[in-house]
Amino acid sequence: MTETHVHILGIGGTFMGGIAAIAKAAGFRVTGSDLNVYPPMSTQLEALGVELIQGYGAEQLEPRPDVVVVGNALSRGMPVVEALLDSGIPYTSGPLWLAETVLRDRHVLAVAGTHGKTTTSSMLAWILEHAGLSPGFLIGGVPSNFEVTARLGEHPFFVIEADEYDTAFFDKRAKFVHYRPRTVILNNLEYDHADIYPDVAAIRRQFNQLLRTVPRAGRVIVNGADTELAMTLRDGCWTPCETFALLGEGEGVDLGSEAKGGAPSGAANLDWSARLVPGTSAARFSVVYKGATVAEVNWSLLGEHNVMNALAAIAGARHAGVTPERSAYALQEFRGVKRRMEVRGVVGEVTVYDDFAHHPTAIASTLRGLRARVNGARIIAVLETRSNTMKLGVHRDLLAPSLELADQSWFLTPKELGWDLQAAVAGLGTRARFASDIDHLVDALVREVRPGDQVLIMSNGGFGGLHDKFLARLHARNPLRAHPLRVNPL
Repeated sequence: MTETHVHILGIGGTFMGGIAAIAKAAGFRVTGSDLNVYPPMSTQLEALGVELIQGYGAEQLEPRPDVVVVGNALSRGMPVVEALLDSGIPYTSGPLWLAETVLRDRHVLAVAGTHGKTTTSSMLAWILEHAGLSPGFLIGGVPSNFEVTARLGEHPFFVIEADEYDTAFFDKRAKFVHYRPRTVILNNLEYDHADIYPDVAAIRRQFNQLLRTVPRAGRVIVNGADTELAMTLRDGCWTPCETFALLGEGEGVDLGSEAKGGAPSGAANLDWSARLVPGTSAARFSVVYKGATVAEVNWSLLGEHNVMNALAAIAGARHAGVTPERSAYALQEFRGVKRRMEVRGVVGEVTVYDDFAHHPTAIASTLRGLRARVNGARIIAVLETRSNTMKLGVHRDLLAPSLELADQSWFLTPKELGWDLQAAVAGLGTRARFASDIDHLVDALVREVRPGDQVLIMSNGGFGGLHDKFLARLHARNPLRAHPLRVNPL
């Protein structure tokens, strides 16, 4: 019997590339196409032996695949889409294919939220792996403990980064409504994805749709200091909830009697909290569950945002049967996620980082973590305003405040940006610098940097190969003082 042939449109994205890896492991013949595939997905797909087709021409549907999985980057009018609809070939979305083919009989642990999904999912998958449970996972980044974005794993557990972006051109619901999780982590909720959601209330409705799919025997683990999530729960939650937050963040928020079983609000009633050890930049903390210390974490990551991610992962793992103490032990060996404060190299005592931050909240959080690590060293932030929400200018008033901890901030100013970037960050004064293209940006950075500088490059894309071009130029300037370095990210 011949293998079932799955053809994936938009295979270069992290999610669809993960679908390809899982389909390959499940015994399917996998091919795919995209306009541009770059690392880490290009290397992952090459290692899998997946045949890649460049572009979206109609001819790729011959010979006829058994099913076509359509990524959400595809739209009506594309030749392959029109040919697919005319052909009668069965087609589906990535989330629905995953749900029906892989997740149907698994205990799904889904991690949702505007920020921290990738890191929290990676922590959770690693905790379960360390406990000997060999989970499957699909994550929107490359966890350094695994070096792949996805795997089929063993029954019953499957960890998934639960994205609220829409599913496909024929299904405008959020991806995560398809997953039917038993354990849900809600990290936070802010306005994002302005290209598909008119306001934060529209995103909140999608989160509530996710809650409607969680069984009463499941668990919802929610950031107890997030007011938008509190409003989401008040709109309806039928599953036991556990809250997490940092001690000293404030009094928390009232999640409502339905969500909390009638318990009063307040920080003292958090289920999970952390007590940070002073002077360690959050590298050491105690895990507190219902008022009692249950574990101690001493790890290489820094920053309160990572402590929040760790609390969520520890709580999620407990619902899968892993004790907090075992989880804390696993986190001591957690090596972070590629493109989350990943050190790409150190040349001439200049450290170059790669980070995925593109939302003002994430930018500010990343800078706080880096500042805690490097103290008074000069930080040069380099930002690409690439995300759809950023291009629409939704967060332009928050951009300058998010960069306050940087000593200099460099911006690539693409011609297609529909708003005045220089005016938006005028509050940074002379600390704001601009370049019209990648080559000019590299030239300017090479002239500017000096030994001891920390160069933080932030983009949710490839940034035109800036990292490698900049490091190559630094290496040419300092041939005897260059060396690669990999450290655990913030």
